Amino acid sequence: MHKDLLRLARAEAAVRLHLAACLGAAVAAGLLVIVQAELLAGVLSGAFAVAALFPLALVVAARGLLGFGQGVFAGRTATALKSVLRRRLLSRFQELGPASYRSGELVTLAGRGLDALDPYLTGYLPAVAVAGVVPVAVLVRLFAADLQTAVIVLLTLPLIPVFGALVGWTTKAVTERQWRALARLGGHFLDVVRGLPTLRAFGRARYQASVIREVAEAHRAATMRTLRVAFLSSLVLELVASLSLALVAVPVGLRLLSGSLDLHTALLVLLLAPEAYLPLRVMGTRFHAAMEGVAAADEAFAVIGDGREPSPGPAPSPRGETAGEAAPSPPEIRLEGVTVRYPGREDAALRDVSLVIAPGERVAVVGPSGAGKSTLLHLLMGFVAPSEGRVLVGGADLASLDLDAWRRRLAFVPQRPHLFASSVADNIALGSGADAGRVRAAAAAAQAAEFVDGLPEGYDTVLGERGADLSAGQRQRVALARAFCRPSAEVLLLDEPTARLDGRSEAAVIEATRRLAEGRTAIIVAHRPAMIDLADRVVRVEGGRLVAPAGAGSAHANEGTTT
Repeated sequence: MHKDLLRLARAEAAVRLHLAACLGAAVAAGLLVIVQAELLAGVLSGAFAVAALFPLALVVAARGLLGFGQGVFAGRTATALKSVLRRRLLSRFQELGPASYRSGELVTLAGRGLDALDPYLTGYLPAVAVAGVVPVAVLVRLFAADLQTAVIVLLTLPLIPVFGALVGWTTKAVTERQWRALARLGGHFLDVVRGLPTLRAFGRARYQASVIREVAEAHRAATMRTLRVAFLSSLVLELVASLSLALVAVPVGLRLLSGSLDLHTALLVLLLAPEAYLPLRVMGTRFHAAMEGVAAADEAFAVIGDGREPSPGPAPSPRGETAGEAAPSPPEIRLEGVTVRYPGREDAALRDVSLVIAPGERVAVVGPSGAGKSTLLHLLMGFVAPSEGRVLVGGADLASLDLDAWRRRLAFVPQRPHLFASSVADNIALGSGADAGRVRAAAAAAQAAEFVDGLPEGYDTVLGERGADLSAGQRQRVALARAFCRPSAEVLLLDEPTARLDGRSEAAVIEATRRLAEGRTAIIVAHRPAMIDLADRVVRVEGGRLVAPAGAGSAHANEGTTT
């Protein structure tokens, strides 16, 4: 059984109660089989009167009700446990940041991956509970009824779990390969769909279609391997169970014919013996159906870590909640010999970078695409951790700080801001708790008020997902308005905010950025000279290394070679 899942289930009260009720109903229904066999054997052999059919019907009805209750509680267990696991996964994703995993793989894991836990929670766990209790109870009754049959069952019963385990090891391996293929397919497909306009612009859409076909073929092959092993397992378990039942039935029939065994005992043995093997066979079958969910759970708990709820950081500072807020006091930021390596990549994204940013200083980071500029911002946000060296914030190592508290001191404007399918006001106030007045003030400061007022419902206009209703410049000004909604932020991080903007939109964004950077430390990843002009100092990154800082004037000359 999956220890992390069971530990999580025991830790959550609602999940624990539903799981206990589910397992209890399954075991009770299994134990009623013994009562059912006793009554049926007695009626058929004439030991009991025909009136015994009434309690027999009650037992059958009780088993039906217990089966129905087991299904209801199993469904509630699965729903509650998946909700808890998704909540912890999303919290962990937020903590790790976007640089740690591909978004498509995260969607596959949190969606299809965790949904695959249903067979494990609703089928395999109850089957394990029944298999641990019912065969033992049946064996006890068989020993009391007929010692010879009980010995045969006792000797043959372990064959099913032994053969099941031998096939199960192979099943686990091929299912893990199937899950990795599915995660790769889902992750790659989602990333391709999101980047389809860019792929079409550069004529790479057909090539990516062939790549998706190759990945889908790999997933199909992995799925067929898994199905072959599952069918083989079912064949093995059915064959072993059938041979074991034959070893029981043939001697019982011969002894019945010879008169050494009475009819009531013979019927009881023949009715109970299959029930000793059945729970183990069902457990083996459910094991294969649950393996994809187990593989997804392994990956989910690997992301979460120890499976505990992330500890909440200290409450946000009240600074910025009122009109008389204190001005931000930015800290000194120091990078000492920092090297960053992403998992699965040999080359370092940043290599031996040392940089000091004084409080209130505005630094422009320039360089060619892929040089490590965005990695530098992710490092400062705590989304990636240095493989070597350290990052100091106000003299304290960033690795030892509460990342939630540190990120509340940041305002980040990405190159491609994500807008949600909600109102303009909600998108501007995202995460800041700002009221309507502060939202409008932030929009005016970001020079977004003009186009927002022109929308059909103004600030209550519901946007399309990812801001599909707005132009690139409008989306960028909404992102800047978000930053203005965080007046207590001490450090401003901007990742090429004027990329893909026309001249008018660029001028509006630059003017808003100039006001936003006043009194704050600002690290600006930029290519455009107008944005670089906002900086007090320019540093250049090439191949993950920091090139000697240049003056603003010479930076423009250098920048001409990188655009």
